Amino acid sequence: MHAPAANSPIDERALSKLRWRCRRGLLENDLFIERFFNRYASQLTNGQADALAELMDLSDNDLLDLLLGRKSEVQGVVLGDACREVLALLRNTH
Repeated sequence: MHAPAANSPIDERALSKLRWRCRRGLLENDLFIERFFNRYASQLTNGQADALAELMDLSDNDLLDLLLGRKSEVQGVVLGDACREVLALLRNTH
């Protein structure tokens, strides 16, 4: 079985798993993520879902700093273009 193409839409099961994966400890992060899903869930691609999952590996405080624009990068973490694209979408949901 092969991996789905990055630009193909995410399926409903994978979207459900991603939503669960994106639950955070800080309410502020959850608000950004909830708005993101409300706006983009229906058009989310597998590549964007992978990038979002990668962002979820960050600590809550690092993620919040990126979302609020207090930082443009996290020490020791290289954010690829797909992560930066999703981060821009996360920021543009309020």
